Amino acid sequence: MDREKFEQLVALTIQALPDEFTHRLENIVVVVEDWPSTEQLHRLGFRHSQSLLGLYEGVPLTKRSSHYGLVTPDKITIFQKPIERKCGQDDTGVADEIARVVKHEIAHHFGISDARLKKLDM
Repeated sequence: MDREKFEQLVALTIQALPDEFTHRLENIVVVVEDWPSTEQLHRLGFRHSQSLLGLYEGVPLTKRSSHYGLVTPDKITIFQKPIERKCGQDDTGVADEIARVVKHEIAHHFGISDARLKKLDM
């Protein structure tokens, strides 16, 4: 899938979120990269780049205090190649996986842990 179409699917997923979520996406940027960097993998303890589909880097809303301000935006990175490798040539599968990964990473922005997401099956 070309990058433009992939990015469009990411944007459509965000646009489709309910207003109560999109209104709270404060100081955050969502980007698409081909693969996670070596530094990102090392920091998270991943051995293989195809294992990491998305990454939230920032301060979750639940951890922000009244002193939070004048900081760089939080960042959600969606990794195109690992998602494509997982889904193969199935565009519908890629779109579904993008939606799942974007929602998962946005959940981290709201302070929801991986353990809780696993229980929620996200």
